[in-house]
Amino acid sequence: MPMDPLPDLATMSLTDVAKALAEKRLPPVDQWHPTHCGDSEMRIARDGTWFHQGSPIGREAMVRLFSTILRREADGSYVLVTPGEKLDIVVEDAPFMAVEVKSEGAGKARKLAFRLNTGDFIMAGPDNLLRFEDKSDGPHPYLHVRGGMEALVSRSVFYELVELALEEGGDPIGLWSDGKYFAMSNA
Repeated sequence: MPMDPLPDLATMSLTDVAKALAEKRLPPVDQWHPTHCGDSEMRIARDGTWFHQGSPIGREAMVRLFSTILRREADGSYVLVTPGEKLDIVVEDAPFMAVEVKSEGAGKARKLAFRLNTGDFIMAGPDNLLRFEDKSDGPHPYLHVRGGMEALVSRSVFYELVELALEEGGDPIGLWSDGKYFAMSNA
């Protein structure tokens, strides 16, 4: 059975995004505790590309399916888990990429909705924090997704966020979303 095409965030209102979030049903991976079975021979690259045995997984629907059974373990590692098996997966940076953002409102009334490379929607706010980490190659923004897993915000989306923050002129520079202020620097 084919999966529905990815929605276009630009054409959706934040009410539509909230409805999609409410309808999203994920498998209860936090309740599954099978015996560890080995290595999945899968890797999620820094750019969000999923690989199996060194080759990119070209079927978007497969990536979306695998992303629903991804879990972060207490030791920080990642596994693909079903009721019957648990397999290691290598994640180079973050398991998801935030590839699109939609902003509605301004100041404390602003809401930021993100679409991930898996088609999932995340609303930044108290339950899904947006953080900015300084690394040797510049700032890396991350958005909490679920279960200790984050999405790396793509560079183009980061630039959109910076533009919005500069227009808003907060001190320190940052953005509000869903009643929470996210400063864009650690200073």
